[in-house]
Amino acid sequence: MKKLLLPALLIIGFVSTAQKKLTLEEAIATALKNNYDIQISRNDSVVAALDYSFRYGAFIPQLNAAAGTIWNNNNQKQTLADGTKRQQNGIRSNNINSSLNLNWKLFDGLKMFATMEKAEEFVKLGELTIKNQVINTVATVVNNYYNIAAQKQQLKAIQEQMSVSEERVKLAQNRLDIGVGAKPDVLQSKVDLNAQKANILTQETLIAQLKEQLNQLMNVAQNTQYDVEDSIPINHDLSLGEIQTDIEHTNPMLQLQQKNIDISRITLRERKADQFPVLSFNSAYNYSRTTNKTVINNFSLLFNRNNGFNYGFSLAVPILNNFNVRRLIRQAKNDINYQQLLYDNQRSLLHLNVINAFIAFEQQKKTLALEEENILLAKENVSIILQTLRLGAATIIQLRDAQQSLENAYNRLITARYNTKLAETELRRLKGDLVN
Repeated sequence: MKKLLLPALLIIGFVSTAQKKLTLEEAIATALKNNYDIQISRNDSVVAALDYSFRYGAFIPQLNAAAGTIWNNNNQKQTLADGTKRQQNGIRSNNINSSLNLNWKLFDGLKMFATMEKAEEFVKLGELTIKNQVINTVATVVNNYYNIAAQKQQLKAIQEQMSVSEERVKLAQNRLDIGVGAKPDVLQSKVDLNAQKANILTQETLIAQLKEQLNQLMNVAQNTQYDVEDSIPINHDLSLGEIQTDIEHTNPMLQLQQKNIDISRITLRERKADQFPVLSFNSAYNYSRTTNKTVINNFSLLFNRNNGFNYGFSLAVPILNNFNVRRLIRQAKNDINYQQLLYDNQRSLLHLNVINAFIAFEQQKKTLALEEENILLAKENVSIILQTLRLGAATIIQLRDAQQSLENAYNRLITARYNTKLAETELRRLKGDLVN
């Protein structure tokens, strides 16, 4: 029984402490489902889609019904031309009226067609807004995810160097014990070792904070525990020509700006339509009934009812309205020019950002290759000096300097890896192909 109990406890302990591995694809999928910014963009798009679903309302006639009733209680006094006087109090009457009115706009300068098309363009604008937010969110998730991976690499590098520092402390203490070392060497070795222990705590704190940032992006519960990959893959095959090809039709910001131009042009058509006459078909069914309880004039009606149907056409011709239509047309034209300037400026900035991002990407790849070579040299240097120190042919100071060089090489290497990934992600974000 004891033989079975120990392995079982070890297995339970391992399962309880092991963390689920979160892949980049899972992080992106979770963010696309839960991210607040994406949900807000979707809500705006739903509003546009709702308007679009009622786009045919402009072609449908308006039908309105009205009804009312009035009770009167009046005192009347009359003096006729022949001098006769009549007077009576508490004359009561009741009036009931109702109507059903139809108004159908037949022609309004084709404004209703422009309004329907505008609703469709707003739906497309909402879709592009969602796409832009999705791409920006994915880019942020990718950068945050690989920042955690970079900090994990940094943590592993510190832990690797700690083994050398621990060996350095032992060697310094042994040299002091046999009378060939110095007390300051032992103390400095212990100080450096404690500094690395403190760096581990700082690094673990930073990783925990970055995970909480990722949790917020994914909109999951705080303190959700998981682990991430510690490798940072780089796509070395990205070319400037590949990024620039058809980028004006794939970059979401440029597509958004182009859609704003299209909407402004439709708005101009709506404004120009106000210059044309409006032809409408009108029809109504009216009902009215009046009941008088008493009258003081023998020729007055005790009961009167009118009901019937009427129809016809009306034509409203705009002649002069304080030049308001002309003002709105000029504003619409100015808005088109303004949106075109924004588009040209955005396109210019896009091409500039692509070139700068690609230059940074190429430079970081060269830096990464150099630092990958340097880390091998720094590791070999530490290994040689450590072996030499064991043989008594090197000093503690030499080993400390070699360790410092190795630490700096690790910092530069990890920074180069992360910066290269940042440049790659930015290129793909500008291209608009982070999400299919």
